[in-house]
Amino acid sequence: MENNNLIQLENIKKIYKVGETQVNALKGVSSAIKGGDFVAIMGPSGSGKSTLMNIIGCLDRPTEGKYLLEGEEVSTLDKNKLARIRNKKIGFVFQTFNLLARTTALENTELPLMYSNVPRKKTRDLAYKALSLVGLEGRELHRTNQLSGGEQQRAAIARALVNNPSLILADEPTGNLDTKTGKEIIDIFKKLNEGKHITVILVTHEQEIAQIAHRRIHLRDGQIIKEEHA
Repeated sequence: MENNNLIQLENIKKIYKVGETQVNALKGVSSAIKGGDFVAIMGPSGSGKSTLMNIIGCLDRPTEGKYLLEGEEVSTLDKNKLARIRNKKIGFVFQTFNLLARTTALENTELPLMYSNVPRKKTRDLAYKALSLVGLEGRELHRTNQLSGGEQQRAAIARALVNNPSLILADEPTGNLDTKTGKEIIDIFKKLNEGKHITVILVTHEQEIAQIAHRRIHLRDGQIIKEEHA
């Protein structure tokens, strides 16, 4: 990877059309994130946080600009190639957990492996290992509705981890949790970053949570207005 940069964003712009109105969601964002970093993206509602996260996560393409992931320009790839990158290189954690109802923590965690041609026995072993990493030993066979909010988010993190991604993207991962449980979830990200050297990008509006990151990128009106380092 050139300069050890996992992510290279060069003059990223994103324009949406809403009826007759043109919305400039991102207005020329440039930044580089190294492998093994822990970054918080902050900003008020409408600042472009989620748009930037969607582009980094290969869920959306920039209108203009260049995005390199592990040295590969992904901003121009087709949908199938983007889907493969999302499955193999990126783990997603969302505020609403996005777990399948009426399925177990184990089954939810196995899901990304179903698209990776991994043998069934290995799939199960990897899922158990990921659930162990997030502290869900003994809860693997509990269904989603039998898990607390914190346990559901742990299962979502295990699902994000199971393919051994280069990058975890967490969008307001503590937004639906109480303060104590939220801190426990952030501690898991911290341990994964420090112990397994997984790059973590966290979108949050909570200053206390962002302080755990090595670096804080502040957005406003689609532009980076400030960067801070721990």
